[in-house]
Amino acid sequence: MQEGTSDPRFPKHFDGTRFYNPDAPQAAGFLKALRWKLTSRPERSPRFISDVEQSVPPRRVEGGVRITLVNHSTVLLQQRGSNILTDPIWSERASPLSWAGPRRRRKPGVSWKDLPPIDAVLISHNHYDHLDLATLRRLGARGDSTFVVPAGGARLLRSENIGPAHELDWGESLSLPDFTIHCVPAMHFSSRGILDRNMTLWCGYAIECRERLVYFAGDTAFGSHFAQIREKFGPPHLALLPIGAYEPRWFMSPIHMAPEEAIRAHEILAAGTSIAIHHGTFQLADEGLDTPHKQLNAYAGHESFLVLKNGQFVDMP
Repeated sequence: MQEGTSDPRFPKHFDGTRFYNPDAPQAAGFLKALRWKLTSRPERSPRFISDVEQSVPPRRVEGGVRITLVNHSTVLLQQRGSNILTDPIWSERASPLSWAGPRRRRKPGVSWKDLPPIDAVLISHNHYDHLDLATLRRLGARGDSTFVVPAGGARLLRSENIGPAHELDWGESLSLPDFTIHCVPAMHFSSRGILDRNMTLWCGYAIECRERLVYFAGDTAFGSHFAQIREKFGPPHLALLPIGAYEPRWFMSPIHMAPEEAIRAHEILAAGTSIAIHHGTFQLADEGLDTPHKQLNAYAGHESFLVLKNGQFVDMP
């Protein structure tokens, strides 16, 4: 395993103490968050939707790539020689508390007992809907998984005896036996408490495996980083792009894409296929649970941008 060095083509994003979004709006602070909560009029959604047909992934695939949407931003990527899991969450709440916080509205599309061996776990940032310690502990206890986190993120995992954990900064890479993981920019923020805001990095990942490039955007606003990623790596064969938690725009636009922005990102990347993530399981913003899906489908002429239900999968050559 070999970690690379930062790429000067990506802009500076650390001031010596905290990380930030270069040349872009920063995430709203406490007062704006309070204003949002006091004025929020969220679209109503069912408390729980029993429409998930769980699938059983193969332990390994011999050719091509199979993409299974588990839930939210959790995707199982299977290629010959590698099973990779992104931002895994099987918990009932995306929260530090068992009795409060966003509750699951749909069950995972793959049951825990049917999860195949996982070679690498990619964590895009430390928010509770993306870094779920309960799930990571279970994965760590299974053994044989390498955990990849953005800069500053490994300390939390190591404190929970979850590992091996490797930190990557934007532009750095980690080579594993059958694939290489590149850490790429995202426009977002980090925090798990009141005092640790932006003390760890946020990112996306470009995964190179057998002459195929998969881009996992993590959690991100729309920005110039999509063009930078295409310039460096070329058009991805597959892009996993977030479409949810975007209303109200005055509050969410610096950190989350709306569906129409995700389509613009798909076009800028020139991705062969894009699959929507960050929707359909937890209601984290004012739009309804399935509104991002409906909004994305309302745009004609984008058959290459797919919306899967939890448990659905796509096989690509």
